[in-house]
Amino acid sequence: MGIMAFLVSLGSFVFIYGKGTSYLSNNPAACANCHVMTATYESWSKSDHAHVAGCNDCHVPHHPVLKWVVKGVNGFQHSYAFTFQELPSVLRAAPLSKLVVQTTCTSCHAGLIGQAGLEHGGGACVRCHSDVGHEHH
Repeated sequence: MGIMAFLVSLGSFVFIYGKGTSYLSNNPAACANCHVMTATYESWSKSDHAHVAGCNDCHVPHHPVLKWVVKGVNGFQHSYAFTFQELPSVLRAAPLSKLVVQTTCTSCHAGLIGQAGLEHGGGACVRCHSDVGHEHH
């Protein structure tokens, strides 16, 4: 019972200290809670996408259940990295994140993709458009 109380206490501390409730919103500023994302947030705020899409619009599925599953997975991974100081010097999207972003690109830009004669899911949009939405740091 003691170890469980410790884990709940530690988890609660990390959630509160990390402003966990802010991640339940759609406010893009929540992504800049950690200094690692400050430059990414600033470049997004100056991009064309800032006027039409926030972080969640591109980085989590639009499905009402899958949205929360992906937010939970990402939140756990971020919390673990921040807690145990395993932050990379260059941020890279995980395979799940790449799949979600690719799906979102093809969903929002289906008409454009069709006009260009491209196939949906034929390749990652960000392979050629790596700085769309925000610069990669």
